[in-house]
Amino acid sequence: MASIATLGHNNLAPLLGCGVETLTDSASLDFYAHDVFERGAEPLAVVRPHNKQELARAMAAVAASGMVAIPRGGGMSYTGGITSPHPNAVLFDLAAMDRIVAISEADMTVTVEAGCTWAKLYEALKPLGLRTPMWGTLSGLYATVGGGMSQNCIFWGSTRYGMGVNSCVSMDVVLADGTILNTGAKFARSYGPDLTGLFCGDTGALGIKAEITLRLVPEAKAHGYASFLFETHAEVMTALATIERAGVATECFGFDPKLNAIRMKRDSLATDAKQLVGMMKAQGSVFKALKEGVKVVAAGRSFLSDAKFSLHILTEGRNQPSADADLVEACAIAKANGGTETDNTIPKIVRANPFVAPNSVLGPQGERWAPVHGLLPHSRAVECYDAIEAFFDKHREEMDALGVHTGTLFSAVGGAGAIIEPCIYWPDARNPWIEHLVEDAHLSKLPPGENNAAAHALMWKLKKGLVDLFFEHGAGHFQIARTYRYMDSLDPAARALLSGLKRQLDPENRMNPGALGL
Repeated sequence: MASIATLGHNNLAPLLGCGVETLTDSASLDFYAHDVFERGAEPLAVVRPHNKQELARAMAAVAASGMVAIPRGGGMSYTGGITSPHPNAVLFDLAAMDRIVAISEADMTVTVEAGCTWAKLYEALKPLGLRTPMWGTLSGLYATVGGGMSQNCIFWGSTRYGMGVNSCVSMDVVLADGTILNTGAKFARSYGPDLTGLFCGDTGALGIKAEITLRLVPEAKAHGYASFLFETHAEVMTALATIERAGVATECFGFDPKLNAIRMKRDSLATDAKQLVGMMKAQGSVFKALKEGVKVVAAGRSFLSDAKFSLHILTEGRNQPSADADLVEACAIAKANGGTETDNTIPKIVRANPFVAPNSVLGPQGERWAPVHGLLPHSRAVECYDAIEAFFDKHREEMDALGVHTGTLFSAVGGAGAIIEPCIYWPDARNPWIEHLVEDAHLSKLPPGENNAAAHALMWKLKKGLVDLFFEHGAGHFQIARTYRYMDSLDPAARALLSGLKRQLDPENRMNPGALGL
């Protein structure tokens, strides 16, 4: 496979002459060099195709000019998936490819361009009473369907339906030479070898998603909500695992005491009041809206002030009795594992406002944020959490001295296990992409942040240590990109197969080199 250092002559003329919108001004190049977490090498150009034909034409021009391609969806990556370590890269911004191409109520499928956001797709399907099974990430206001297929993703619907890629039927993918490849029938994924699956979770190493077909399910007509507090992580993670296995929740997630404390500092009743309108509209009747609204305001967030673990459960059904029946069973499981029921403010508000501005990319005092996650089978989750806590305790004195702190989120993934996501918060200057993402009103309340080399270095040490820790515990990952040790986790035969596939599709290693460890 060709070395990136020796590739081509970086001639932009063919790209600039191919009729596709291309940015080369210094301000744009600097802006696109960033993701949520870091700055990569400045790209040579940023291409903004408006359809798959333009995408293919621009990709062919890039390949002919000796450059490499970095695909970018919503820009929400924090694992090096859209930032290049190489200076001869052209970044493909797919935000302009955001059309919903076709909705088939007869076949229960929807086809979208890769730049369509999860929020846009959800709103388009809502009047039809439909949605995709996994219907978005918490960052879905910006995060795209194409990014979700490339990086894999979870959250809305994931406790019942699993990962985002499970909802995918087929794709049109643009390969390194500009060829448009269709992975199979747009109505059924299971027809011969799963070619669609080859491009799921590839972090753009095998091709750039152009169009994606997803299956549809009926939107729920009724919902149930519950929250519980637990004394120990073993109790809450056992409850989470049992609820997922029972199949009674569509979302089941929680926070450790430190992340609960961060939410207490960051979120306020003013924030709740802003989101309350959405929650009340979702109740279906004026009386119920007022009743639930009063409950939320009365509850506030005081129930999170105790140093305990929290678990939040959401159920849904075709009618209220079915949603309630699932909730009763989920609550019984939580109580049987040591949970004490508390106000269900959080699940009500997040479900009614699923796609909000990603203000949480900064901590409550403007700290920078670096999540590191692992997907583990339920049988190994408690042991891994113990190891994470021991790891942080080992570095506690240094963390305290530099103002670095953590909080951990966990969530159930249907048919796969549990996500454990420790988040590192450290004092540092924010970057242009973060300032673009965070709402101006929220940003104005935070200190600007200053460069902090010592805290930044410690963050990197902690992040790398967590990546190695998860590897040692056999964890899987989403957003693999250039951060997680994916190739190390494969046996030799699997590595050879994947490397051979990469050589077949991208013999000169021009497609997001380094992603997946390729």
